[in-house]
Amino acid sequence: ICIAAERIDVVEECRRQGVPISMIETLQSGGTRVVMHNARDAALLATHFGNKVLTGPVTRTTERFRRPDSGSR
Repeated sequence: ICIAAERIDVVEECRRQGVPISMIETLQSGGTRVVMHNARDAALLATHFGNKVLTGPVTRTTERFRRPDSGSR
């Protein structure tokens, strides 16, 4: 899911919720794209961020497919 929030905020919320991150990237157009291991975890995170979930087109960076920072799982 794509979220209008800083990467660190997304990582911290995933840590608080106990949601492991599969992949994460900062979006060139602003915000963060995060991939969870399952739909239930993605739905939990989307519910938490609510109207910050981006639904329109986003511009991704060349930083794609970066593993999460150590300790974010």
